[in-house]
Amino acid sequence: MSNRETTTPLIVQEDAVRNALPELDVRRALTQMFRALGNEDAVQPPQSLTLFPAHAGDFITYLGAIADAKVFGAKLSPYIVTGSKPIITAWTALMSMETGQPLMWCDAGLLTIERTAGATALAVEHLAAAGARRLAIVGAGALGQAHLRHIAPLRPWDAIQVFAPGLRGNEAKRSVIAALDARVTISTTLEDCVRDADVVALCTSSGTPVLSEGMLGKPALITSISTNAANAHEIPPAWLTEMDVYCDYRRTTPASAGEMKLAAELHGWSPQSVVADLPDLVCGKADRPSYRKHVFFRSIGLGLEDVAIAYELLRHLTSRIAA
Repeated sequence: MSNRETTTPLIVQEDAVRNALPELDVRRALTQMFRALGNEDAVQPPQSLTLFPAHAGDFITYLGAIADAKVFGAKLSPYIVTGSKPIITAWTALMSMETGQPLMWCDAGLLTIERTAGATALAVEHLAAAGARRLAIVGAGALGQAHLRHIAPLRPWDAIQVFAPGLRGNEAKRSVIAALDARVTISTTLEDCVRDADVVALCTSSGTPVLSEGMLGKPALITSISTNAANAHEIPPAWLTEMDVYCDYRRTTPASAGEMKLAAELHGWSPQSVVADLPDLVCGKADRPSYRKHVFFRSIGLGLEDVAIAYELLRHLTSRIAA
């Protein structure tokens, strides 16, 4: 490593993050973090949105502190208005709870993708039916591919169906997706992709419902990450009243997730009806769903996830320095 990389704080650019990704244990890092949150050994404040003056954009701040790791931090994700395409970046600052000194600044773009897919995978690990054998992935971008990589090892899937409109007629993209797992089949329609699925992972940037009535042939686990557009939602909000609903963190998610906000405003759904969240599931405080009806898991992304995966990156980089 260069001299610059051995000084504190580390400044870690995207290429260095990409090189480190295969060595990061995302599942372990997130499991430990959610267990700490469930045991009140971590703190997760709500996200905050700050507007720039003169309508020049905004930035979202994702915060968190983890006692066992003795770190706290924040991911800052700006949306900068330009004359053409807006600039969207994300950087995480990691600091020591012992010294108050900065430990690392890292580009958080790739890490955000990994922690998002990793959180969904934790939900699938704990919520999918024991006999689940058919996986559907809707979306084939970076997030869809990451979800496939993280979820594929969790069950002995008989079939993994993938659908995205951009795959139609694009052999190069189809080859990339098919190469991720030998069980992958590219579906020609959304309906074919999800019809017989036991788990449906929605990995789109859609602000309006992707699924509609009658698409699913049996009760399934549906996971959703959605996008940051106002009130974005990948399933109809009215469905929540007829589902077993779970989320990443019940204290913050219902106030931010679009379908939850709309279901509460328009359909009589209550955030109190959330069955459990990831801290409950990881700590063994929640029962598995009965699958007498659909199960919905909603993730909005937590600052603690950003802190946890940034700390995993720091551990990896500092172990290389020590070696």
